[in-house]
Amino acid sequence: MNRNYLSVAIAVTLFVAAGAVLAQDAQNAEATGTQPQRSTVASSSNTTNDNATRRATQQMSEVQVKANSLALGGGLMSIQDAPKAVSTVSREAIVKAAPGATFVQAINSIPGVVSSTDDYTGLNDGNASVRGFPLDEIGVTVNGAPINDSGNYKIYSSEYGDTENMGDITVQQGYPDNDSPIAGAAGGSIAWVTVDPSHQAGLDFSQTLGDNSYHRTFMRLNTGDLGPVRSWLSYSNNETNLWRGRGKSKVTKVDGKSVWQIDDKNSISFSLQYNREVKTNYESLTKAQAAADYKQSYLGTYTPGSTSSNYYALHQNPFRNYLASLDGEFTLTDNTRLSVVPYFQYGYGGGGSGSTVTENPLANDNYFKSVNVDLDGDGKIGGTKLVNSLSYSYTYRPGVIAKLNQDLSDNNSLEYGVWYERPRQQQGQVLVPVDPATGVPVDTWGKDVLIRYPDGKVQKVYDQYTTTTNEKAFITDNWTPNDQWTFSGSLAYVWTKRDGYIAEYPNSIGSISAAGKVTTTNAQFDASPTATFHKFTPTAGVKYQLNDENQFYFGIGKTFRAPINGALLSNALYGYGTSAAATLPNKPETSTTADLGWRFYGERISANVDAYASNLNNKQVSGFDEATALTVYTQLPKVHMRGLNAESSFKLDDHWTVYANYSYTRALMQDNLDSLGDGVYNTKGKTLLNVPKNSGYVAVDYSNGPFWASLSAKYQGAIWGDWSNTERVGGYATIDLGTGWNFDDFSPWFRKPYIKVNLFNLADRKALTYAGNVSAFLASNPAKIKDANGTTLYASAPYYSILQERTFMVTFGASFF
Repeated sequence: MNRNYLSVAIAVTLFVAAGAVLAQDAQNAEATGTQPQRSTVASSSNTTNDNATRRATQQMSEVQVKANSLALGGGLMSIQDAPKAVSTVSREAIVKAAPGATFVQAINSIPGVVSSTDDYTGLNDGNASVRGFPLDEIGVTVNGAPINDSGNYKIYSSEYGDTENMGDITVQQGYPDNDSPIAGAAGGSIAWVTVDPSHQAGLDFSQTLGDNSYHRTFMRLNTGDLGPVRSWLSYSNNETNLWRGRGKSKVTKVDGKSVWQIDDKNSISFSLQYNREVKTNYESLTKAQAAADYKQSYLGTYTPGSTSSNYYALHQNPFRNYLASLDGEFTLTDNTRLSVVPYFQYGYGGGGSGSTVTENPLANDNYFKSVNVDLDGDGKIGGTKLVNSLSYSYTYRPGVIAKLNQDLSDNNSLEYGVWYERPRQQQGQVLVPVDPATGVPVDTWGKDVLIRYPDGKVQKVYDQYTTTTNEKAFITDNWTPNDQWTFSGSLAYVWTKRDGYIAEYPNSIGSISAAGKVTTTNAQFDASPTATFHKFTPTAGVKYQLNDENQFYFGIGKTFRAPINGALLSNALYGYGTSAAATLPNKPETSTTADLGWRFYGERISANVDAYASNLNNKQVSGFDEATALTVYTQLPKVHMRGLNAESSFKLDDHWTVYANYSYTRALMQDNLDSLGDGVYNTKGKTLLNVPKNSGYVAVDYSNGPFWASLSAKYQGAIWGDWSNTERVGGYATIDLGTGWNFDDFSPWFRKPYIKVNLFNLADRKALTYAGNVSAFLASNPAKIKDANGTTLYASAPYYSILQERTFMVTFGASFF
C-alpha cells in the first residue's frame, strides 16, 4: 500500500469527522425515531456487530431485551451473533472478582483460555494461552487501542486497569475482526473497555486488605452530567509483600474517561490509563527446585562483597506508562456512520538482574565491564564487583484507526477503513552500581547513576532502536437476505515495515585483563537492518438462525503476525566475524482457522459448542548463534491445532445459576525444530509446550437480595515443559470463593455500601502452572544424544511459574454524595 495515499485517506477522514461535529453543533438533528444501536469500541468490547445490517441489529436488540431472563451464567456468558467463536465476560461477573485482578485473570472462565498468575492480587502480569496460542500471538486492545508491545507483542497486563473500571471483556478465540488495529495476532484477540461515566455525580471508594500485607485503596470521582459531558477519574494504590521470597510490589494507577454526547447520534469519548509500578519479580523454579522448597525465590539476604546475581533486590521491575485514546462516533447521513480512534502510548522501564564489573587501574579507555573506579568504596581499585544490569525500553506509539459504515439497504451493510501507526522503541541494557553495604541498586530506574566509560559514555551490553510502521486497509460486507441467514465477508491488507539499529557492546573497543592485556573481545559490532512484511487476511462466515433460541455458524479466517523486532535485529548479526556471516531470514507467522458451532439461548439453559481447526505456519522460535553467543530467531514450519470448546449455563431458579465449560485442545508440531547452534530437535508429532489437552471451569452462583456468593473451580490438564516432550508436569484444579453483601443506602450522601470477600485456592493446592523458558527444547540430555548432523543436543531444564498458596482478601466500599 502506498503510504502517501494512506496518509491522505486518514487526513480526509479526520477532516470529515471534524466537519460532522461542527455541523451537529450548528443545527439540530432531524427527528427520525430511535434506531437500534450498534456497538462502539469505547462502549463495548464486543464490536463484532458494529457493521451488522439494520435487520440483524433489530433482531439483536429484541434478543437483548430478554437478556435478563436468559440463562447466561451470572455474566460468564453473553449473547453472541457473529459467525465465528466469540465469548464475552460481562460487568456482572467482573464485579465479583478480586478488585485488583488483571484482565488476564478475568478471562480465566472463557472456553479455550488457560490463564495463571504468580500472585492473585493482580500485581503480577501472569500467563495465558487461547487455544494453544500464547499471549504474544494474541492481539489485545483497550478502548479500541492496541496494547501488545510494539516490538515483541508481549502483554503486561498489570499495567492496565482496575476491575472497578472494567466494562466487559471479549475474546475472539480463532481470529480477530479485520477492522481491529492489530498486526501481531497469529491467533485470536482480546478486547476490553472501561465503563462509561455515570450520569450521577459522586465519589466511589473501596479499601481492600488481605494476606501478605496486601492493601489496596481505590477512589473514583464521578462528575455526573455537566451539560453534554460526563466524566470520571480514578486512583488506586496497590501494595503487597511477595508470598514467597523477599520483596514487594507497588502499583499505582490513574484512569479516566469522559463522554461528550453531542446528540443522540454523535459522541466523542476520551480515555486515559496511567500506571507506575515497581515490583520484585518472583523467581521461576525448576521441577526439582519446587519439589525441594516450594516457597523459595531469590535470595533474601546480601553479604557485602558477594557477587551473586541471585539477590532479590537486583530483580526489580520498574515501569511507567500511559495510554490516551479518543473515540469519535459520528452519523454523517441516515445511512453512513464514521468512527475515528486516535491513540498515543508512552512507556519507560525495564527488568533487572545481576552482573559484575571489574575494577582495573589500567582501564583508562573504553573497555567493556572494566572501570578505573572504586565502586564499593573499599579504598582500592581491584577485583570483581556486583552491579545491577537493567534491560530498559522506551516506547512512543502514535496511531489512528478510521472507518466508515454504510447501510446499503436494510439487509446489506458495508464497512471500510484504514489503520496507521508508527511506534518507535529504544531498548538497551545498562549497568547500575549497588550499595556495597546492602546490595540494593543505587538507581532503580537506571537513568542517572550508571557505569560509564572514561569518555563519559554509558556502558551498555546492547543498544537497539526500532521504528515500526503498521498500515492496514480493510473492507467488510454483511448481508442478511432474511431473518434466518447472515453472510459475512471481509478482506484486509496488512503492511508492516521495521527499520532498526542494533549494537552489541556499544562504544566498547574490547576487553582488558588485570595484567593489561587488551583484546577485541566484546568490542562493538552493529548492523542497521530493515525489512517489510505484508499479507492479505481474508475472512468469511455464515450464520443460520433456526429460531429464537438456536443458531448455527461457520467461519474461516486468516491471520498475520510480522516477526518481532528482536528477530530483525539479532538475525542481522548472525555469524558476525566469521565466514558464515549472513542475515538469517525472517518469515511472518500466518494462521488459517475455521470455526463450526451451535448456540442456544433459553430461559433455563443456554449452551455453545464450537469445533475448530487452526494451521499455524512459521511459528517463531529462538535459536542460538555460536559465533556471537546471541539469541537469534528461526521458524518452526507448521503447527496444527484441533479442538472443541463447549459451555453451558443452567438457571435453576431466580437464585441459583450453574455455569460450566470444557475445552479439548490438540496442538501438534508437524516438523522438527532447528535451533541452529543447539541442534535439530525431534519435535515432529510432539505437543506444544504449555498446552493442556483438557481444561474446564465450573461456577455455582447464588444471589438473594443483598447477599451473593460464587464458588468456582478451574481445571488445567498436564502440560509439557520442553519442546521435545521429555518433561511433563501434572494437571491441577483450584477452587475459589467470592461472596458479599450489598447494604441499603445509609443516607442520601452515603450510598451503596458493600463488603466483599475473595478466597483463592481453597484446597491449598501446589502446582507448576506455566513453563517460562521457551528455549527449553530438551529438558535433559545425560546420554549426550546427537542430532542427524552430529551436534550434541543442548539441554536446559524448564522453569515454571508457581501456583500461589491459599489466600484471601476483604473489600469494603461505598459511594458518597
